[in-house]
Amino acid sequence: MTETALPAPPLPLRNLIVLVAAQAFLGAQMSMIFTVGGLAGKSLASNPCLATLPLSLIVLGSVLTAQPMSSFMAVHGRRAGFILATAAGGIGAAISAHALAVGSFALFCLGSMLAGIYMSAQGFYRFAATDGIAPEHQSKAISWVLAGGLAAAVLGPQLVKLTAQALVVPFQATYLAIIAINLAGPLLFAFLRIPAPGRRAKGQAAGRTRAQLLRDPVIVVAMVCGMVSYALMNLVMTSTPLAVVGCGHTTTNAADIVSAHVLAMYLPSFFTGHLIARFGREVIVGIGLFILAASGAVALTGVNLEQFFIALMLLGLGWNFGFIGSTAMLASAHRPEERGTVQGMNDFVVFGGVFLASLSSGGLMNCASGDAVAGWQAVNLAMLPFLTLAGAALIWLILRPKETR
Repeated sequence: MTETALPAPPLPLRNLIVLVAAQAFLGAQMSMIFTVGGLAGKSLASNPCLATLPLSLIVLGSVLTAQPMSSFMAVHGRRAGFILATAAGGIGAAISAHALAVGSFALFCLGSMLAGIYMSAQGFYRFAATDGIAPEHQSKAISWVLAGGLAAAVLGPQLVKLTAQALVVPFQATYLAIIAINLAGPLLFAFLRIPAPGRRAKGQAAGRTRAQLLRDPVIVVAMVCGMVSYALMNLVMTSTPLAVVGCGHTTTNAADIVSAHVLAMYLPSFFTGHLIARFGREVIVGIGLFILAASGAVALTGVNLEQFFIALMLLGLGWNFGFIGSTAMLASAHRPEERGTVQGMNDFVVFGGVFLASLSSGGLMNCASGDAVAGWQAVNLAMLPFLTLAGAALIWLILRPKETR
């Protein structure tokens, strides 16, 4: 009797498995960096107001590379882009580890900015999940990829606990572990099979211009809601370790709170796609914005550990509904030939907002008031005008006649 090899899963399914695994394992580095980056920055910076600047530069690196990364993948394919990004993530971690050893804040900022290239590419995992997927299944594919972050939520903070004080230089071992994580990237993406779109044939439609795309109300509102959901999540999460430690708790407490937050970000992804299919994208985005507001309200009630846990878990859940819903709205509003333009433009706007939020986070937390409690309140109060903007935009879209959307 001759043995026969088991057939490989269909390509869209195999790609989905690879992307979920990448989100789970490679994505752990982001929760690690956002747990220790502000604390490490504070130990190196001469001015405490600059403590979160390295985290802001990660986001800036993502903003600056979102459109080039999208264009690169449009020509060379998703796999090449994702492998390039893991190389940049590993190099950035190596520079950061060296910066901690020599006590250089400027060098630490450089390493952080290179890590932003990886962050930019990770944002495209959710879009890659829709390649070759029927439109009615796209929101579920996006949800499953983001659900991979559930493993990252557990793995990242646990690695921080093991590595933060493992060497004489605090946090250096954390960045060495991030190097090892990125080394696995090329092995994982070797199994990815998403063909490059290829060059447009002569006479083939090029799709709408950027100006035309920005006149599409669904695209504009999706970008606004996605940007607000992600930026406000980052604004609060970036300040959280500083607030937790500043309010008298420990670094381990901070890691546990970040872990609970990231779990709340990704655990709902197992059913968010089903909720979108049942209730509609706009409804789920609206619920997400409401939950983000509830997170800020809880945070303003006090700084006990349980209040930090509840506020950060609500923050994660609100991000999940707001961001996945916005991504599904965007995926439904463009044609295949517009994919690279729309996705790059969207992530430039989204991560541009995240950069500004991250940059503001340290100033609000450390310099807008006299102590950590007042700083934490300032961070959470800053959410209100942006939630109002996104909510108004969403209501405007819902009230428009369907034929104009």
